[in-house]
Amino acid sequence: MQTVGLNRPDHRARAATRSFVPKLKVKGFVKNLRLLLIMCLVLACAGFANAGTKAAAPKLSSDDCLACHSDASMVNGKDVHGDAFKASIHGSMFSCVDCHTDVKTLPHDAGLKKPTCVTCHAEEQAKYSNGVHGKALAAGNVKAANCESCHGNIHEILPASDPKSRSAKVNIPKMCGQCHSQPIPGLAGRPALAYQESIHGKLSASGNDKAAVCSDCHGAHDVRAPNDPTSPVFRANVPATCSKCHSGEAVQFAKSIHGKVLAGGNTQGPVCTTCHGVHTIKAVKDKDSWVSPTNQADVVCAQCHNNVRMTAEFGIPGRRTDSYNASYHGMASAVGSKRTASCSSCHGNHDILPPSDPLSTVNPANLVKTCGQCHTGANANFAKGQIHLDPEAAAKADFGNKVNNWVRSAYVLLILGTIGFMFLHNLMIFVRKLMDRRKFGSQHVSGPRVVVRMTKSQRIQHFLLLVSFLTLVVSGFALKYPDAATRFVFVNEIGRSYVHRFAGTVMILAGLYHLIYLAFTSEGRRMLLDMLPVLKDATDIVDVFAYYLGFSTRKPQFKRFNYAEKMEYWALIWGTFVMASTGLMIWFKVTFASVVPRWWVDIAITVHFYEAILATLAIIVWHFYQVIFDPDTYPVNFAFIDGKMSVEHYQEEHGLDSATLLQYEGDAGDEDETHHPSTKK
Repeated sequence: MQTVGLNRPDHRARAATRSFVPKLKVKGFVKNLRLLLIMCLVLACAGFANAGTKAAAPKLSSDDCLACHSDASMVNGKDVHGDAFKASIHGSMFSCVDCHTDVKTLPHDAGLKKPTCVTCHAEEQAKYSNGVHGKALAAGNVKAANCESCHGNIHEILPASDPKSRSAKVNIPKMCGQCHSQPIPGLAGRPALAYQESIHGKLSASGNDKAAVCSDCHGAHDVRAPNDPTSPVFRANVPATCSKCHSGEAVQFAKSIHGKVLAGGNTQGPVCTTCHGVHTIKAVKDKDSWVSPTNQADVVCAQCHNNVRMTAEFGIPGRRTDSYNASYHGMASAVGSKRTASCSSCHGNHDILPPSDPLSTVNPANLVKTCGQCHTGANANFAKGQIHLDPEAAAKADFGNKVNNWVRSAYVLLILGTIGFMFLHNLMIFVRKLMDRRKFGSQHVSGPRVVVRMTKSQRIQHFLLLVSFLTLVVSGFALKYPDAATRFVFVNEIGRSYVHRFAGTVMILAGLYHLIYLAFTSEGRRMLLDMLPVLKDATDIVDVFAYYLGFSTRKPQFKRFNYAEKMEYWALIWGTFVMASTGLMIWFKVTFASVVPRWWVDIAITVHFYEAILATLAIIVWHFYQVIFDPDTYPVNFAFIDGKMSVEHYQEEHGLDSATLLQYEGDAGDEDETHHPSTKK
């Protein structure tokens, strides 16, 4: 009973339930009625609004706009090429009104707002505004490059992937060249023109899409000034910029002494553009390239290593370019040799290390290998030779260099003393003879040329000596003085060196033949005896000075050979020996350096050069005067051609050679005309 009673509501509960149900039904009805009225009101308002307006116009298409804008006569000449627009990157993605948003109907109103690129290209616009072009435009420079300057007509822009696009990689140099091939205030040169001649420009022009173009180095929209630390072409950033293409070289550079200097914060250290140039970069094999072997020393390395301020600041040896140019390598390079060692041949290219570094190619422990690249068989003794010839520094170095410097100084004094004596001696005679001719009013007259002064064998030897000597002079000084006119006589250094060695060989062989001639022919033995110096030669020198200076009226007389001819002959013998021996040491320097101290070869080079100067000046001042410029001989003594001279002339010059004069007695001309004017009574 209790259970049943609990499951039934009591009378109060039933009464409450009966009273609540009618109230709930009334409230729900009122709420629904209210919602219905609101909906009717909204529909009514919408109906009134729709009744008072026209139907919304559909979105205009590009064809709608082109109906007018493709006709230049309808749009003041500012027509849009329909096909070009549809083929453009914009035409393929948008319609005209997507950019010209204020055009709703056609015809549209005048004075429409010009669309801006920033609407879609906000990131590019931000970069442009921070670049040199954007800043210049913001400063009022209307000639500064803007979007259309680079990308072209806004209605015809093609994607950069299209080869016809102005911003395609192969077309960027031409695009930038619109402005940068002309002078621009504040900018040096015409970089676009320089780029065209560079290796990058030529590769790009040939269609190579991997060649560096303007944007690869300078960036695209955010081109910064070179002095801007954020610019990719800021000096400290150049290696990173170049590494985008030249990663291997960049790794080597970072490990080099130059890379470490730059990494240490010293921006005066060289970077890629210091050596290769900026817009004018050329291939290494191009003769006009800065880093061409023939240009490295003077064009590239000299910027720092011949710069007094730079070498002092970095604490490195100075005048390295000058000392290199003074060496054979430098001289041969100046003549145009493509085989001789350049700076990079010994020091490396991008991986240059200081000599103190065990990995450096010029570290003492590695010099044999480095020198051996060109000089097969080079040993440690050979590698001790001076490459950078600096006499001042060498004089303070080891014993060999000190001796070399002493030899150089001694030769300078010898040249000055010898040539000075020759010049004054001949000048004295020349002036006296001219004065006598003016005073006595007559000239020396010679009869028939019948006296044999030079035999056929002697003339042949003289000819070989003459040709070989002159060839050696021209070919030798062409190397030492590459800027002289003599350099143009030879095609290149290879030709010059072969000509020089051939002429040297001829002179050596002629010298050896002369020794045989002296020893094994009666004619030669007689010549040798007549050429031996005697005491009278010394007294003759005194008498000549006394006579031609006016202290004596007695003109000296000579035998077959006078003191001047003897001096010249023995100087020739000595000079030939010196030039031949030193020349062979230089020619076969690796071999000689294997058996003698290396500084002997260095001294041989010094002696060879200064002996050449002495010999050349002696021939010009001494020999040429005797056979050409002497008033009694001028214009030339033809004895070197046919070996003969007149009895009168021979008696005048060699009056004590009675044996020869007796042979030609009766062949002389008028006796009154056989003597020097000053001896007439």
